[in-house]
Amino acid sequence: MKVVLFCGGHGMRMRVGTTDELPKPMHPVGPRPLLWHVMRYYAHFGHTEFVLCLGYGAEHIKNFFLTYSETASNDFVLRGGRVQLRSSDIRDWTIEFVHTGLDSPIGERLRRVRHLVEDEELFLANYADVLTDAPLDRVVDRVRDSDAAAGMMVVPPQSSFHCVELGENSRVGAITPVSRLPIWENGGYFVLRPEVFEHLPPGGDLVEDACGELAKRGRLLAYPHRGFWAPADTVKERVALDRAYAAGDRPWMLWDADGASQARRPVAAP
Repeated sequence: MKVVLFCGGHGMRMRVGTTDELPKPMHPVGPRPLLWHVMRYYAHFGHTEFVLCLGYGAEHIKNFFLTYSETASNDFVLRGGRVQLRSSDIRDWTIEFVHTGLDSPIGERLRRVRHLVEDEELFLANYADVLTDAPLDRVVDRVRDSDAAAGMMVVPPQSSFHCVELGENSRVGAITPVSRLPIWENGGYFVLRPEVFEHLPPGGDLVEDACGELAKRGRLLAYPHRGFWAPADTVKERVALDRAYAAGDRPWMLWDADGASQARRPVAAP
């Protein structure tokens, strides 16, 4: 099953206060960039055909894979001056690199790679800036076994703020953490049928336009996930993931026995 990854945005929240020109998916979590972690997650479930929707910082992403060093994350033997890998990360991957515009919204980026996925029964899509331990095979099966045209993983609200219920004369009736409210957030992991393109206008948005229309028609399915889920949309969030990696707390690394055995808990931002 093909995986479309949106990795062409400017990622301004990741660059606030810095002069860093790296696109957001290329910021490191441990020895590898965020994009690599997302791709390894999909590969763990057998999905190794990737379509990278490039834009800002495309050269950084291309160069990473063109000069990829397997020895950075795999054991190897150096014998007679030649490297013999004990294992490999990306040897069986197929990666399409497609420039989808510098300022294109997500929906437009998806439209520009339509020709690569429109013959698929289902395909996957992701913002390439969120890590999770969600059981992807169950997410896919739930959509495949339904009549939904699209499915999206949803997670509890991540805000640490509290909602305050006001009564008469501004008396506080209750205080509730946002995370306990009966609402869900878009988790950024999508399972899509090509039908989604019928509801995606030029320059449109995947969620507000296509998913919004499908929701009105009863054709959008959600997969609630209460396990590990952590975004890397800001410097603070990415640093939190990097520190967790350094501490050996890597619940998103399902492909790694040591990482997967760690406690499944959200990464607390410093």
